[in-house]
Parts: sequence; C-alpha cells; structure tokens
Amino acid sequence: MRAVLQRVSEANCRVNGEVTGSITTGLLILLGIAADDTTDDFQWLAQKIAAMRIFSDDEGLMNKSITDVDGRILLISQFTLFAQTKKGNRPSFIRAAKPDIAVPLYEQMITTLATLTNTKIETGIFGADMKISLINDGPVTIILDTKDRDNH
Repeated sequence: MRAVLQRVSEANCRVNGEVTGSITTGLLILLGIAADDTTDDFQWLAQKIAAMRIFSDDEGLMNKSITDVDGRILLISQFTLFAQTKKGNRPSFIRAAKPDIAVPLYEQMITTLATLTNTKIETGIFGADMKISLINDGPVTIILDTKDRDNH
C-alpha cells in the first residue's frame, strides 16, 4: 500500500458536482492498494498514519499527531499511485489491485482509521471520477509505502 499524506487546512472531494467528503484541519490521504497487499499492510499503515507527528506544536515543531489536533481525514482511493513508468510514455497499472481486492481493504482502512483517530473518515467514491480541492498547509506532504517498513 502507498499513501500520500497531505497536511491541509481544508480539502474536499466532488463527484458529478456533489461534495462526497469535506474536511478542515487534517489530512488528505491518497491511498493506493497493490494486488499483493494484505490486512497486515493496512493495519501497519493505519497505525502509522494515526501516530504520524506532522502537526505543529506551540513552538512550531512537528510534534503533534492527527488526534492531538482533533484533525479530520479525507481518504481518497487512487490506483495511479502504483503507475509503472519504466517503459514508454503510457503508465501501466498492472500492480494496482483490482476492485475485488482493493474495495474491502479500502473499506477496512476507513473503519480502522475511524477507530484509531476517533473521528468519522470523509471519503470520495471508489472508482469514480473525483475532483479534489485542497489547501496544503506548510506545505507538508509525506509518502508512506508498506513495502518500506522492513527496511528501517
């Protein structure tokens, strides 16, 4: 799994002109699910996201987590995070999970993040043509990949 975390002062998702999810202070998370991802991957990633200290404390240092600042989460599925671009100019998405694998893991991520952060998770619509608007705060953007967890 790959996640792009963007610290935002506001973000929203629209599908066909309708807002499907909207937050103020918090994280816009773009989530890519690979064909070989497991529940271990989403559990590790959800815990990492909930504990990630990327919000400023009183001295302006990144010492606070999403729960410390009562932040919100907008979670967007994004298979293009697994684009392979080595050959040619048209990306291949062969590593991205098909919906029968990705949808249950995406839904489990929503539930797990809600539990870990004690807040409702705002979302887009899986597989839809989504329009995302955001104001990146900082800017702060962090990329997490579950395949990197054993390398540290």
